[in-house]
Amino acid sequence: MKSINRTTWLFLAVGLLMQVITFIIMPDNPWSLVSGMLGICSVVLGAQGNILTFLFGFAQVGTYTYLCCMERFYAEIAMNVYYFLTMIYGVYVWRNRLTTKDSMQIQTRVLSKQFLAAISIVVLLTSLLTGWLLDRYTDDTQPYLDAFTTIPALVAQVLMVLAYREQWYLWIFVDVLATVMWLRAGNYCMAAQYAFWCVNCVYGYIQWTRSLVKKQ
Repeated sequence: MKSINRTTWLFLAVGLLMQVITFIIMPDNPWSLVSGMLGICSVVLGAQGNILTFLFGFAQVGTYTYLCCMERFYAEIAMNVYYFLTMIYGVYVWRNRLTTKDSMQIQTRVLSKQFLAAISIVVLLTSLLTGWLLDRYTDDTQPYLDAFTTIPALVAQVLMVLAYREQWYLWIFVDVLATVMWLRAGNYCMAAQYAFWCVNCVYGYIQWTRSLVKKQ
């Protein structure tokens, strides 16, 4: 794992420690701790553009889906099935974009401003519609937060799989709202995970931007 730099190791250590401390102070479902720790590993490696992100990602999806079933977050459940399927494809794409044959790092790409603006409008309108449908036809406990953490994440996941830097804009938005959603649900381990993810997204954006500069 020599391709993992010191900053990434530091982020991993801080994130994992934060999860454990949160669980000790405010005990919850043990699966929250497990899912949170797996998620920390996945997103920190993803921020570095390391293909090992998928190894932890598959495990995190399973545990997180279980927690969402308990809270009746239906949009989140559907999203994680989608995550699982896209990650299978993501492994294939990232393997073909490795910087060198022996490297774990990928080559990143940039999305045009026009296309990013169009995506943002579609995401906003679709999220509003999804929130309304969840509120009207299901017993979802937080329909609009559920929708606004789901639809943007679906698009961000595609951008991540295709190695576009602009994924991080959407992930930051999703993680802020998801932190609020889990705080309102009283699950502090999951809230801590998403709060950390938000900080990690900023780090990821910086790392992916640097890799683009180096490539140029």
